[in-house]
Amino acid sequence: MAITSTTNGTPPPVLGTSAEATVRSFLELLASEDLDGALALLDEDVAYTNVGLPTVRGRHVVDRLFRPALGRAGFKVHFDNVVSDGRVVLTERVDALVLGPVHWQFWVYGRFEVVDGKITVWRDSFDYLDVNIGLLRGIVGVVVPGVRRRWPD
Repeated sequence: MAITSTTNGTPPPVLGTSAEATVRSFLELLASEDLDGALALLDEDVAYTNVGLPTVRGRHVVDRLFRPALGRAGFKVHFDNVVSDGRVVLTERVDALVLGPVHWQFWVYGRFEVVDGKITVWRDSFDYLDVNIGLLRGIVGVVVPGVRRRWPD
């Protein structure tokens, strides 16, 4: 079952202590602009990687990267598939960055490791061509709304 979040939606509570629930809640909290709640689910020494870019280490560094965007940029997430095997959670999803009237949507594959209810590894991969096409469609979609990618149902 796919879960869709909007920046004005209410994130689901963390149910139990499963790694999957932790990851879902983390991304939903980011989508609801509850950065403090999301950061609380990251291990102090988390390793965050967008494949192809340098790895960021530490919850405080993730905070410094994301906090300036609060109130300026929105984030949405749609889960296509989420599977877990103990502490490892894999997500196939569509993310959107919302910058004013620009809705930038792209496919993301995420791999998370969760230990004692905290995310210790967060690694996202995506196709840079898809990211660039999503940005272009988002920009052109401001003038021609039909060009925007439809948000998944």
